[in-house]
Order: sequence, then C-alpha cells, then structure tokens
Amino acid sequence: MSGRGGWRLKTWQFTAAAAVSGLALASAAAAAAGPWDSGGQRTAESRRAALLPGTGDGDHRTEAGSPLPAGSDPVASEAAAVLAPLEAGDLAPRTGEGAREAAAGQAPAPTAAALKFALEPLLKAKGLGPGATASVVDAATGKELYGRGAKTAMVPASTVKIATGTAALSVLGPDHRIRTTVVAEPGPGYEDGAPPERIVLVGGGDPTLTARADAAGNASLRTLARHAADTLKQRGARTVRLAYDTSAYSGSTRHPIGPNENLAPVTALMADEGRLDTSTSGPAPRSTRPAQDAADAFARFLAERGVKVEGAVREAAATDQAEKLADVRSAPLSALVERMLTHSDNDIAEALARQTALAAGAKADFAGAERETRRALGRLGLPLDGARFADGSGLDRADRVTARLLTSLLARAAHTDHPELRPVLIGLPVAGFSGTLAGRYTDPEAAAGTGVVRAKTGTLTGVNTLAGTVVSTDGRLLTFSFLASATTDPTTAQSTLDHLASTLAHCGC
Repeated sequence: MSGRGGWRLKTWQFTAAAAVSGLALASAAAAAAGPWDSGGQRTAESRRAALLPGTGDGDHRTEAGSPLPAGSDPVASEAAAVLAPLEAGDLAPRTGEGAREAAAGQAPAPTAAALKFALEPLLKAKGLGPGATASVVDAATGKELYGRGAKTAMVPASTVKIATGTAALSVLGPDHRIRTTVVAEPGPGYEDGAPPERIVLVGGGDPTLTARADAAGNASLRTLARHAADTLKQRGARTVRLAYDTSAYSGSTRHPIGPNENLAPVTALMADEGRLDTSTSGPAPRSTRPAQDAADAFARFLAERGVKVEGAVREAAATDQAEKLADVRSAPLSALVERMLTHSDNDIAEALARQTALAAGAKADFAGAERETRRALGRLGLPLDGARFADGSGLDRADRVTARLLTSLLARAAHTDHPELRPVLIGLPVAGFSGTLAGRYTDPEAAAGTGVVRAKTGTLTGVNTLAGTVVSTDGRLLTFSFLASATTDPTTAQSTLDHLASTLAHCGC
C-alpha cells in the first residue's frame, strides 16, 4: 500500500524481522548483562556525566551485554535478513510482495512531500530540542529524498564511527589484519640462528589483542609467546631481555577528553583494550599503562614456556637490524569494523583511525588520523563541507559532520561499486536486538522498527544522534541520519529518534 496511509509492513519485512528475532534470541543467552544503572545509563558514563558536564562522556545507553567474538555474532553475520540484498546490484527484498518490481528498480521512492509530512512533526518535537537536522537518501540512486538542515555541521557523537570505518576500509580493504610481532635484536658478533641479545614486542595497533586464556577469535598474546619461545629455545636461548615498541603511533596517548572509562590510552600496544576487569565491551576501569601491562604479561607467558625474561621490561624501539621471530594477526578489518559499529567500541575506532593514517605513510596521531580520514573520504567523492574528525570514536566534541555526509557514507557502502565498504552496513546494530540498539525500540510508537531498522547510535551529554538504513514498505533501501545537539532529556530524545526511523520503516510514502 502506497501513499501516506501505507503504514502496514509487507510480508517480506515481517519475514526478515522474524529471522533476525530468532537469531538474536539465540545469541542473547550468551551475552552477559552490562553495567547499567536503574535509569538505563551505564554507570561509569553516568558518573562521568555528573562530574564533567558539557564534555564528551560517550554515553551509548543501550548496549545490552558483552559482544560475541569477532565474526561469530549471528545477528551481525545475517544482516542481509533485514537489509535489501546488496549483491550484484540487487537492492530489493529477495522474496515477498514487491520484490520483482523493486529488483527491477521500479519500486517507488518516497516523495519529499510525504517524507516531510511524516517526519517533520517528530523533528520539531520538544525531545530533540531546537535545530535538529535530518537527511534521507535513496540508496539505489544516491538521491537525497528529504533534508532538514542536512548541510549543517553538527556534533555527531558515535555516529562518526561510520566515517572512521568507511575511511579505513577504503584504504586498507576488508581483509587487512593488524600484526603484533616479536623481533630479535642482534648483539655483538651475532649470527643468524644464534641466541639474540634482546627481543622486542612490537605493537601494530591491534586493540583486540588478548592476554586471556580464551582468545575468543582475537589475536592471542599467549599464542605469540608460545611461538616466540619455541623459536628461542630452538636457538638455545633460555634467558632473554625484553623490550616493547609502541612507535607505530605518534603523539600523545591521551584522548582530548582525558582519562576515561570509555577507552584506554591510545597506544599501538595493548591487551584487552587495557581493561582491568573481565568485560569485553562498555565502560570499565582502564590501565594507565596498557603497553607496559601487555609486555609484562608477555614476559610471564614466555616464562611459562621455558624462556625467562632477565631484568626490567622497558620501552625501546626495534632497530632496522631486528629479525622477526613470530607474529599474530587480528581478525580481518571487516570484522573489526563490524564490532566497532555494533558495540560502539571506542578503542577499535581510535585504532582504525590510526591505521588509516599508517596506510598513507602519515604520522599516526590524532592530527594525522584526522587528515587521512578526510582524504580517504574525499577520494570517495563524499560531501565534506564543515566536517571535522578530531578523533575516530566521537568522544571529542570538536567532531563535526552533516546529516548529508552520514547518509552519503551509508549509500556509498550500499553501492555495487564499493563492495569493500559493505561491513559498514553489516555492522550496524539491529533495532531491539543487537549492540547499542538492543534495549531500544520498546516504546509502542517505535516498536514497528524492531528487527527492521539498522542504525548507529550516538550519545553525549546534550547530543543524541541516529544514522542507518531501513527498507520501506515499497521495497526501497533508504539511508537516514537524524542529529540533535541541544537535547535535555536523553530518554525522550532517543525515543523520538527511534520513532523517526520506525516511521521510515513502515511509511509507504
């Protein structure tokens, strides 16, 4: 049913939502409850918001639990169940009413007038405060169907992670893996195959490197120690000196908002994101020296394998004469991007921004990451007027994006010319089921979007944003973004944003 009265979901949409519901419910049993307070806000972020009003607090309120290992989340891996299939240019649902017409590009796109009628009352609602902006784009054509302040640069909060992931994928590709390496430094009179005088643990910038016994699909510091120890013992080395190298990154490790439970110091070497508890997502106590901690753990693992580390473990850059002993690699970049977006992982986001800088041969600091992120997006022909990428995570209030940039990023990821960007779409949380949308869409007015809307959340004190994709009842894949930067009631603001996305989902406009 088309027109303003077309509010019913089509059969294929219900089928898609049901498929995701089953997958999500199956995975939910394995997810641990997150550290929530009684109001639904994560407690660490609530404390920071109270202590530092007006600064970035990274409040992603509805992350319901710990992420599954990279690449194993059935909701993320089955994103096509709620998106129109994107393979081979097919932007339409595979089955159900309207599929054939949509596949042929004949499904009607919503009209600007109908979208304005449906969306503007919500955009002007008190919950979003004054000046909320919006953009809705038809993914099949790249045409903006509706815009409200769409060219106005706004604080994006964590929706900037869409830009971070897109930039990294565009320059490195979805199969890229981040290496953590152990090298041997030659001593005086050193010959190939002889015991080294010193070994160096060289960080490549993998924040998912783990020191835990269960690696859960991540690169393992224990595995790296086992391989290095085996090689050292083959060379007759039972005692070595150990250093660690963080020189892949430049500049300060301190994020502009300062010490924060939402991310560790930004360094090229860390294990388990510097977490001091057993969590895998959300805020947590963080080490102030994650590189040193990772190296100390590596020394212990070497000792368990029969190679004792002599003396203190200190920071020192590897030399050009160093010889590789062993390495481990992260999950593919595609999986890292998906995990970053699904769970709004700030440590992965900052790492990916620096990987983008490293790929360009630039300094991997905040300034270099910003510059190369912008250049990468510019090469994709995206509208960057007013944009700033002061960090990769969105915790910095100096970040700026327009609603049009976010919808353009998502539409570009859906385009058949850029299959390397597809993880940006796959990683978006599913409304009511996964990641930072797991606990949302409970309001009756937004419930129609459950299992159908996929979107990245963004929340700082006074800032609420949402950007993602939805398939209309007429079978058109739409990208949308809604940005509000003067909100006073985050619960109402989030509910209004959810209602906006749900309106697109069941609007036969």
